[in-house]
Amino acid sequence: MRDDLDMDYSSGLAAFEAKNFAQAMMFLSPLAEAGNPDAMHRCAIMYQNGLGVVQSNQRAYDMMKKSADLGYAIAQHGLGFMYMMGECTDQDYPKAIEYFEKAAEQGLVGSMTTLAMMYEEGNGVEKDPVKAKELYAKAGF
Repeated sequence: MRDDLDMDYSSGLAAFEAKNFAQAMMFLSPLAEAGNPDAMHRCAIMYQNGLGVVQSNQRAYDMMKKSADLGYAIAQHGLGFMYMMGECTDQDYPKAIEYFEKAAEQGLVGSMTTLAMMYEEGNGVEKDPVKAKELYAKAGF
């Protein structure tokens, strides 16, 4: 059984990378439903953009949130963007920052950089050039 799941996961990833999204969804959707955070994240992207499935903001948000809440850093970053941009959910800067911070704590440079830009520009937060500089430095800039 475990080998079948691994094979489905590998097949789903290969299909996703090859942009064969209908096939990717066929393999990854059951794994997402079973709790695989990477599969959830990839399915969320497909639902958000209508890749291989009918576009669904609600399914995209639900899957991204589940994956993020399981501690998957890339999904935390993705959910942060959903909240920041008001995509698939209402715009909510405090929640965006919360999820970017969770991903940044796991070392995700993209989240550190996004937070730094938010603080540098005062985008959804009070402008804080010192905090922005710290975040840029932490991200390696």
